[in-house]
Amino acid sequence: MTWTEFAAVFAAFFVTHSIPVRPAIKSRLIAGIGQCGFLAGYSILSLGMLILLIWSAGRAPHVELWPQMPWQRHAVHLGMLAACLILAFSLGRPNPFSFGGAGNGDFDPARPGIVRIFRHPVPAALAFWAGLHLLPNGDLAHVLLFGVLGGFAIAGRALINRRKRREMGSDVWIDLDRKVADAPLLAGPASPAGFALHLAVGLGTFATLFWLHPYVIGVTAQ
Repeated sequence: MTWTEFAAVFAAFFVTHSIPVRPAIKSRLIAGIGQCGFLAGYSILSLGMLILLIWSAGRAPHVELWPQMPWQRHAVHLGMLAACLILAFSLGRPNPFSFGGAGNGDFDPARPGIVRIFRHPVPAALAFWAGLHLLPNGDLAHVLLFGVLGGFAIAGRALINRRKRREMGSDVWIDLDRKVADAPLLAGPASPAGFALHLAVGLGTFATLFWLHPYVIGVTAQ
């Protein structure tokens, strides 16, 4: 694969990921296939484009910037476990600060859960994933890949904050953010059973990604 082809895949990735922030396109798609159809279709498209982009980086011209060391893989394992747990504990949780929160009207700023640490858990997990994968992938194509995606996740947090602050009203957003910041950092779970379920989902996700890595990405995660 040439650098031009790699750049084309990169461009296609960002074009497809711009769909949710283009109201005209998004509304037409939802009108045609429904909200659930749009979410399912876009999720499949996003995952497919991410896999294609990673696959393309592995086949771009190899230009080494730093060598791979054994400790780097161990760091990725621990960090990815944390990223999977962040995602798992954000599932189904009200989160008025981000997009896609479930039942945001029931959000309790005194018991914000994972939102106390990460206002935007999904971009945080993506930034973790990208930053960690920079360590053992010191060739130019992968540095571009993970560096840009990590920057994209960090920038996305600022964009979401600006949009949600505008939607909620600046005073309401600031007041809610202050209440969440004042909540206990490590409060006990409201539901031990729910905590155990989210923990199991996070551990299962990590194990599944670890197992699928050589089949989907083409490189063992060990």
